[in-house]
Amino acid sequence: QVHLVESGGGSVQTGGSLRLSCAASGITYSMYCMGWFRQPPGSQRERVAALMIGGGGATYYADSVKGRFTISRDNAKNTLSLQMNSLRSDDTAMYYCAVDRLCTQLLNGRPSWWGRGTQVTVSS
Repeated sequence: QVHLVESGGGSVQTGGSLRLSCAASGITYSMYCMGWFRQPPGSQRERVAALMIGGGGATYYADSVKGRFTISRDNAKNTLSLQMNSLRSDDTAMYYCAVDRLCTQLLNGRPSWWGRGTQVTVSS
């Protein structure tokens, strides 16, 4: 049974930073592609960042977060992180951690397993 639990969300002012974490159980972390998605109020879920397995662990970022967000993983601790800097009001959303053995599923927005999300609210 795969179980993902996000943490680290909260309220922050514009320009501030937050670090999200995702703790995973039931998987061998190093064998899964992993990513962060978000769903702003009234909008569809979108991929924020993804981290591949193999090939040096390539990363993918949404254009809107490039240069501000950094995805990383700690295989020894079974955790995935998302460092978010220079936060803007349009970063306000529920953030979800997701994993899949097939990286294409993650990149296509259809990963097999999801966490329940953590809320990020950015205000001026």
